[in-house]
Amino acid sequence: MDRIVVEGGPRLAGEVRASGSKNATLALMAAALLAEGETRIANVPRVRDVDAMLELLRALGADADWVPDAVQTVAIDASTITSPEAPYDIVRKMRASFMVLGPLVGRCGLARVSEPGGCAIGVRPVDQHMKGLAALGAKIDLDHGTVEARAEELVGGRVVFDMASVNGTQNVMMAAALARGVTEIENAAREPEVAELATFLAGMGVRVEGAGTDRILVEGGARLAGVEHVVSGDRIEAGTLLAAGVATRGDVSVSGVVPAHLDAVLDKLREAGADVEASADRVRARAHERLRGVDVATAPYPGFPTDMQAQLMAVVATAAGSSVVTETVFENRFMHVPELQRMGADISVQGRAAHVRGVERLSGAPVMATDLRASASLIVAALPAEGTTVVNRVYHIDRGYERIEEKLRSLGAEIRRES
Repeated sequence: MDRIVVEGGPRLAGEVRASGSKNATLALMAAALLAEGETRIANVPRVRDVDAMLELLRALGADADWVPDAVQTVAIDASTITSPEAPYDIVRKMRASFMVLGPLVGRCGLARVSEPGGCAIGVRPVDQHMKGLAALGAKIDLDHGTVEARAEELVGGRVVFDMASVNGTQNVMMAAALARGVTEIENAAREPEVAELATFLAGMGVRVEGAGTDRILVEGGARLAGVEHVVSGDRIEAGTLLAAGVATRGDVSVSGVVPAHLDAVLDKLREAGADVEASADRVRARAHERLRGVDVATAPYPGFPTDMQAQLMAVVATAAGSSVVTETVFENRFMHVPELQRMGADISVQGRAAHVRGVERLSGAPVMATDLRASASLIVAALPAEGTTVVNRVYHIDRGYERIEEKLRSLGAEIRRES
């Protein structure tokens, strides 16, 4: 396995471009199953999760691969689908695999998908996905870890989610795209990735209203055509790079993102004492002196994203004063805390709250990545630390960050990958 080695100390400075959004890309790739003809998606990040989704689409019989003569582009043609069953060996690698359930039952009348895997950050039930598809007329069975959905025809209906689920909202939107009539989704997730899926579906010929609010209307039933789409910048990668910059008291700009999608993150960086500027597609964050502690609680969009919780904790680990970080989305998302403690962080956890008392400086140490965002937090913590930090099990970070060591090195970090 690879590992990432960080020699702490250098101040980061410069500009770097965010890759395409991993989370948006995976939903769009699943949605390509709805179309008749080829779909092309550009600005796709070359990360493990994208490769896993390509593998899954091919297992279903679709023609799916990177386009050799186009930069960061995948082409997907689902007219060759031969199987409605997503194999467990692929689905177990990545939670987003479950998003093929809605498109498959809409396209084939049958879908079998294993309950998903991914990072072990807490219970993420798929009951909202199943509830939504059942409201459209699908018969749902769960047997030995496999969800089966059947429907001779999906019919638009009213779906009221018990909780705002991003992937659940997207799954139902995709199924509704092929359902007869209008589907109304209440308590829908408001994340930018949901709005981007709506734009993608509209390009295929689906009428979608309200994406970005908690009530979405989808009018389906038409034959859908392939579409060409450019993925938006990854807001979580951008937030991670900005966090790395201010942690080193540096000056970092990230381009290729929508600053409004980062509002909650930028507000906390400002509260901590960073100087933050935003323009049309670029964010700059500077910190000339030691930051100060802040309190934060994760929440669904537009609240502070759970995917940035670990990185912010790494930043405030060396801030002046105390911080309280409360995790409200996942119950097991403090697995990075023991690793930060190995580096000298003063953190105590009680239930869903972590009390962080800022120390002057962290010390390099061998640490182990436990999940995707935890691995990013360890790198953020290592950059200003004294000495050498070795981050093991970095296959986690490769699931969602494209060449993170190269991007950080371009900003002045002393970081390398070793096999």
